Amino acid sequence: MRVVVDGVTKTFRDKKGRDVTALSQIDFAIDREEFVVLVGPSGCGKSTLLNIVGGLLSPTDGSVYFEGLSAEQNDPRLGIVFQEIALFPWRTVFENVVYGLEEMGLGKSELKEKGQYYLDMVGLTGFEQAYPKQLSGGMRQRAGIARALAIEPDLLLMDEPFSALDAQTRTLMQEELLTIWNRTRLSTLYVTHNIQEAVYLADRVIVLSRHPGRIKEIIRIDMPKTGRDDEQYRIQFDDYVKQIWNLIRHDAQDALKEG
Repeated sequence: MRVVVDGVTKTFRDKKGRDVTALSQIDFAIDREEFVVLVGPSGCGKSTLLNIVGGLLSPTDGSVYFEGLSAEQNDPRLGIVFQEIALFPWRTVFENVVYGLEEMGLGKSELKEKGQYYLDMVGLTGFEQAYPKQLSGGMRQRAGIARALAIEPDLLLMDEPFSALDAQTRTLMQEELLTIWNRTRLSTLYVTHNIQEAVYLADRVIVLSRHPGRIKEIIRIDMPKTGRDDEQYRIQFDDYVKQIWNLIRHDAQDALKEG
């Protein structure tokens, strides 16, 4: 399946009744098994764009469409992981993970099999009957990822999923996400403020300008998918980080001044 974002523009009405353009003429595609990362300064519309791709918001102009869906599919199956870990506190980890499968009407045996498979994949074996309040932040986010993966989506959408984690846990979760991606090969659209994270994860990085969000540049990360933090790639990795930072530095400074 291929995702095409075609001329997407989004305009909001602010509190004073004025039209504010959040995104302007966004064009890109996500190919099958491709990991695309959106980066840019605060206020550039990254999350808005992800929500439009996910069908949670409608564009003011332009469209998002999906090529290559099977004949029996009217709509793509989307898995979404948000920054806020939206687990149901009254459901166990297992019950949270299989929630989407229950909504799809799967039987008990299939629920058990798929739920356990994805819990094992994210390293939560043994925590099936725990409740979210009993888990660390990283473990709760892993449960959220397992829930998104369990429906076996055509497209995985991730909106700054690790931003609330401490630095060490975030690094570990990035490594785990790559391991999971290598097993699932899911087409993925990922939003982050963190340039190093973008270079570590992405096949391509889309750099957005500050409001209104426009595409400044699309950068292909020409390094192996795994092992980018190895010493042999250090100079190349740092060069990509500098290239992206130079693209957003001025906008980021303006965002800081406005608070």
